[in-house]
Amino acid sequence: MEEWTILEMQARMQSGEINSLQLINKYLDRIEALDRNGPRLNSIIELNPDAQAISEKLDMERGEGQVRGLLHGIPIIIKDNIDTADRMTTTAGSLALEGSIAPQDAFFVTRLREAGAVILGKANLSEWANFRSPYSVSGWSSRGGQTRNPYALDRNPCGSSSGSAVAVAANLCAGAVGTETDGSIICPSQTNGIVGIKPTLGLVSRSGVIPIAHSQDTAGPMARTVTDAAILLGAMTGIDPHDQATYPGQVYPDYTQFLKKDGLKGVRIGVARNFFGTNPLVDKIIENCLEAIKAQGAELIDPANIKHTAKIEKTELEVLFYEFKNDLNIYLSNLDQNVPVHSLDEVIAFNERHQSKIMPFFGQERMLKAQEKGPLAEKAYLKALETNHRLSRDEGIDATMKKYNLDAIVAPSGNPAWLVDYVNGDCGSGGSSSPAAVAGYPNITVPAGFVHGLPVGLSFFGKAYSEPVLIRLAFAFEQAVQARRPPQFLPSVNIQQMG
Repeated sequence: MEEWTILEMQARMQSGEINSLQLINKYLDRIEALDRNGPRLNSIIELNPDAQAISEKLDMERGEGQVRGLLHGIPIIIKDNIDTADRMTTTAGSLALEGSIAPQDAFFVTRLREAGAVILGKANLSEWANFRSPYSVSGWSSRGGQTRNPYALDRNPCGSSSGSAVAVAANLCAGAVGTETDGSIICPSQTNGIVGIKPTLGLVSRSGVIPIAHSQDTAGPMARTVTDAAILLGAMTGIDPHDQATYPGQVYPDYTQFLKKDGLKGVRIGVARNFFGTNPLVDKIIENCLEAIKAQGAELIDPANIKHTAKIEKTELEVLFYEFKNDLNIYLSNLDQNVPVHSLDEVIAFNERHQSKIMPFFGQERMLKAQEKGPLAEKAYLKALETNHRLSRDEGIDATMKKYNLDAIVAPSGNPAWLVDYVNGDCGSGGSSSPAAVAGYPNITVPAGFVHGLPVGLSFFGKAYSEPVLIRLAFAFEQAVQARRPPQFLPSVNIQQMG
């Protein structure tokens, strides 16, 4: 079962070799062995008590000749900040929301169910999607504890979609859904050796996702292959009347049509050199990847740096503070009255009252700063948002692509996993996610190689709604390099690999 792709699972179910219920049970056994016991990856915060019943129903449909599509009967894990109106809770990993049952499915969860996916469970995450403290430890939540990196168990899985990435990497599901505001799909995907797609803002509905900031938040697929990620993405898209960012346009129900093995031939790819230089071992891997890309017929424009990347950080955080308060207050106000918190202010007070359980390692400094902000009509917010879009779009990605006539831009996705450190918190990932995240543009990370047994990835990003191009390039690169290797659940980095 390890490393089975979605297409392989479908072929086996179609032939009668296995059915969805048996597939679900195999994954449940593997979760028990690896996530709950053994190396205790701790990637899944809650299992769906109805998963087996759902799979039985889907098996009956298949037996009657009704197959919904490529996700029919396929087990998927979704992040615990994504609403499901079933017997699972949605808590963002916080004890403040423990027991909260969403009033309805997130829009794209409904789409996944309609496509035949079985929601196997919820993934652990960095609490509140890593927007509680700048001193946080990624992959830790007060409700779920610490998620472990399956390549070296004492290493951090990166966040905030930590559990989603680890569950995919360790073959605990066929694929997963994460969310990103800036780096929360790309970093955990690359750090755990999988493919992650951060879509264009609005390609996937934001309805039913516990928010950080509506100007950057998006959900996206995480999988072991570009093909599986493309299958998931197509099922997640759709026009949601409750999310005005989704609209008819460059949206496809099937992104597998863009999987071309010769997809790099004749394209112009810019190399964003301003994201190199944080780790020479990573740089060496990426240089090899660039050679592989050239060997597939692509023309590299090197360098093709993106301007203003350092200037964005301050105004980005300003926007996030304003939108976090506004958006979270709206989300919390619609929860059942049995939930103890219905505003950011109440979350802060709850955390203070339960400090020993919720804040044993780090505080809630970002929440406190967000609470100080006023309404979204304030000039400080509007100016920061305008600056973000101008620097990341008009003078950033769009300007670079126009100047060099590019099809896409590539850069290292980040550095290898750092040690879990409750004293100092995260030490940073050296990532390249911010321009695409702030712009609301697509970004795909693909496994690129290993540094002392720890995965690193290569990112492809470009203009809004350029997912078809990026998927084509990412797939061709993946097929040429074949860098993914499954984890071995080592207790630490293997010293022998450092010789």
